[in-house]
Amino acid sequence: MRQVSLREFRTRGAKALESIPKGETVLLSGQQGPAYFLVPVLGDVALEDRELRRAMAKASLQESWRLAEESGVSQMGEDEIEREIDQVRIVHRRRKAG
Repeated sequence: MRQVSLREFRTRGAKALESIPKGETVLLSGQQGPAYFLVPVLGDVALEDRELRRAMAKASLQESWRLAEESGVSQMGEDEIEREIDQVRIVHRRRKAG
């Protein structure tokens, strides 16, 4: 996968993509890091859709990791996680019964 800066893509458009082989996915990145994927639709649209969904899922997972890191959840031990799950189950059962 090739990477193109957002600035270059904005200013040069299609010219910025000329060196990219046909059919290759492009990662557009800005000052804050990766921002967008350009995914060509060629041939098997289902395969392209799968690749796009995979990239979107990966981006979402990375965001979840970042949020977990910020909130301190990533530092929880296995026992703490199990207690959290048990508490949620108790609340769920009470709501269902009530």
